[in-house]
Amino acid sequence: MNYGSIRRFLGIVLRFEAAFLLLPAITGLVYRETAGLSYLAAAFLCVVVGTFLSFYRADRGPFYTKEGFAGVALSWIVLSMFGALPFVFCGDIPSYTDALFETISGFTTTGASILTDVGALSHASLFWRSFTHWVGGMGVIVFILAIMPLTGGYNMHLMRAESPGPSVGKLVPKIRETAMILYKIYFGITVIEIILLLLAGMPLFDSLCLTFGTAGTGGFAVRSSGFADYTVLQQAIITVFMILFGVNFNAYYFLLLGKTWEARKEAFRMSEVKGYLGIIAFCILTITWSIRGFYDNILLAFHHAAFQVGSIITTTGYATADFNLWPQYSRSLLVLIMFIGACAGSTGGGIKVSRILLLVKSVKQEVLHFIHPRAVSTIKLDGKSVDKETVRGVNVYLAAYALIFVVSLLIITMFDDQDLETVFTAVAATLNNIGPGLAAVGPMSNYYHLLPVTKYVLMFDMLAGRLELFPMLILFVPAIWKPGRNRKRR
Repeated sequence: MNYGSIRRFLGIVLRFEAAFLLLPAITGLVYRETAGLSYLAAAFLCVVVGTFLSFYRADRGPFYTKEGFAGVALSWIVLSMFGALPFVFCGDIPSYTDALFETISGFTTTGASILTDVGALSHASLFWRSFTHWVGGMGVIVFILAIMPLTGGYNMHLMRAESPGPSVGKLVPKIRETAMILYKIYFGITVIEIILLLLAGMPLFDSLCLTFGTAGTGGFAVRSSGFADYTVLQQAIITVFMILFGVNFNAYYFLLLGKTWEARKEAFRMSEVKGYLGIIAFCILTITWSIRGFYDNILLAFHHAAFQVGSIITTTGYATADFNLWPQYSRSLLVLIMFIGACAGSTGGGIKVSRILLLVKSVKQEVLHFIHPRAVSTIKLDGKSVDKETVRGVNVYLAAYALIFVVSLLIITMFDDQDLETVFTAVAATLNNIGPGLAAVGPMSNYYHLLPVTKYVLMFDMLAGRLELFPMLILFVPAIWKPGRNRKRR
């Protein structure tokens, strides 16, 4: 293990977090809140510790996949541990466990909250909660790669560890340029949403915070009333942008930056995007029909169905209605799309539509093999053959996903006396980075009442879900922590 490189990278991450913390400090200054001083103190602490860690010279050994995975997992843990401090310093969330839960939920864009009264928070803390969504949506490591050059083999292994999906592709030959393109698209769509919400009459502070949550597919609200105070138009704008941020960003690259008509058309031939939009359309229409009796007219039912489907499948977690009260069919369908999630290469969580497509095609191929044992067939997406390594990776991912889900479920039920619906949907909502579940953790409830052991299990699930499982799992393998082993051959 290349400890020196990992320590140096953690130092870089903390210094970037110090810069991030200045924004809520400025917010506190604007609203004349003493909470802003807590964010300045946390920023100073990040600079001191980050500088100390950076004093370690990086080892001359190579930086391989295991260093990339371990470094990314540790950076997200450290980022969350220091990011939770301002909540405690200013007294908005006195318990460090609860503050850590809220911060991890923010950075992983889960949106699961322990707060019983969101409106009681300072503007600085409300801004920080939402801004962690925006930073975590595209990924803090991708942000660092876009801003500063890293040498020594860092880039691809770090990008691979943090990027969502079964495989990581480069839009352009250099990883840093790819990261810059992704963030330019991300920033551009964010700005467009803020402008539209302002034009629709939403206050600036709310527009910023809710857009951060939409862009990162997070879900933290800024008012105790949730979305009840916003107009149908404002909610509709957020619905559209939730769905847009759940699309594979490669599609936007082909659509906006492609030099040929064929390249632009490629954006619409992507099987994953078509599957994602098809699932959304089916769910909206059937849920609208299912809940038509709950609202005054079919258009209002369609509005709430579209908002909740967009919110759940993109793992944003916003809510305009208490879907915990909807008919069983609607609730069951929402739980199912919790697992499906958004597209690979988007800011959304879940298993990802591309993995579901590969799984379906794998099952189809296996069935056809029983009928025609001698036939040679390959799995294809968009007319291109998918290599066996990618298919194997999807199968291993799903096995690891099921293992983490079951173990989390058993640990929580062992220590916390909650009903099965609450525990099952809590694990599903955190592992898929959604936020609200059903029953006691429904859209109008929170996670405050859960025992500390349950919260720590769910914190692990949030981090594992955001980092595609394996960066967190690799931390539990003793062999990777042995220094000086396998330096030449890995």
